[in-house]
Amino acid sequence: MTVTIWHNPRCSKSRQTLELLKSKGVEPRVREYLKQPPSKAEIEKLIAQVGGDPRELIRDGETEFKSLKMRKADLTKADIVKAIAEHPVLLQRPIVVKGTHAAIGRPPEAVLAVLK
Repeated sequence: MTVTIWHNPRCSKSRQTLELLKSKGVEPRVREYLKQPPSKAEIEKLIAQVGGDPRELIRDGETEFKSLKMRKADLTKADIVKAIAEHPVLLQRPIVVKGTHAAIGRPPEAVLAVLK
């Protein structure tokens, strides 16, 4: 089964997670989401695959988030999908996907659960 990492090579956690996967013998498909922005449908799928609170998928420290003039606590799932679709830099990174499950690599070791 294919393992995909939603990756930003400028992010240290993303690089660490990619190296962790490789050290475990996993050669993931690398999706540089800033070069290949996700569609709204892909973002909705990621939210479902990660599970839990959809607000975990959005980076609220980015300038683009601040320009939205919204509080993370007030965001709906639809708000999150729209914001990430319009500003892919807001997608939390990295995210590792295998099958129907995904995990955010913060810390990098958190993605190991989806490899089982």
